[in-house]
Amino acid sequence: MPNEILRHPRLSSDAVRLLTWQLSLPDDAKDPLSKTARQAGIGKCAFNRAKGELKREGYLHEWRQQGVRGLWSTVQLVSNVPLKPEQALALRDGAPAGGNPAAGEPTGRTVGRHPEKPVLENTPHHPRTPPETEAPEATDAGCQLISTILDLEPRLRVPRGMLPQLAALASAWLEAGHTPGGVRAHVRRSLPGPKQPILKPGGLLRNILSDVPPAPVAEALPQSVQPRIAQLRECEGVHTQARLFRPEGDEEFCGECLRGRVPEGSVRL
Repeated sequence: MPNEILRHPRLSSDAVRLLTWQLSLPDDAKDPLSKTARQAGIGKCAFNRAKGELKREGYLHEWRQQGVRGLWSTVQLVSNVPLKPEQALALRDGAPAGGNPAAGEPTGRTVGRHPEKPVLENTPHHPRTPPETEAPEATDAGCQLISTILDLEPRLRVPRGMLPQLAALASAWLEAGHTPGGVRAHVRRSLPGPKQPILKPGGLLRNILSDVPPAPVAEALPQSVQPRIAQLRECEGVHTQARLFRPEGDEEFCGECLRGRVPEGSVRL
């Protein structure tokens, strides 16, 4: 195990634990990363975040492929040194990787899975994104946002198994620059009328959050008011419109939310 992994400045403890656990498995093991995460006690949101870190740093590479029966699977290649995409592809196909793939001197095996026997994670349906497109990763902020969205409406009873997927979609909105209040307002506007039943709330939320529009750009303010406006913060409570307030410290809710009062036209979490 290279010391660079244990001392990596950008890998979280979950990412290091996931990687070291996977690399410690026998050479003939075919456990996917998702199974390793469950065995290591890493939750779904933390697993998605750790997996994204390993991808960005070059320790994990994935490819989507379709089998003869139309079953889509994910090929995972895990290494104990960072690999460039072309180096990982060469190892997967059994071709020479073109020299030492990382700075320093790796010891022992270079990859965590034999390139001729890649690890497969099967999915029963065609992926919503093309194989070349990396699916969004769920973050803690995305998980929290989804929990507040489900509290908006009693009809939004979503199966627990869909929460990681919805959290990943919500994370994509946040990464695009949208605020939590803006995402909740978009979901509220997209819901059917209060008297109409929602038969498949999970599918409805997935469709609402699938297309991420560009985040609205705030208009430039006069220079004289910019220092004062810069101190404003958007309330994390549920309001029909974005509610700005000036915090005294690091609070995230406006005074009305903190006092438990519900303004007209608003819903309290």
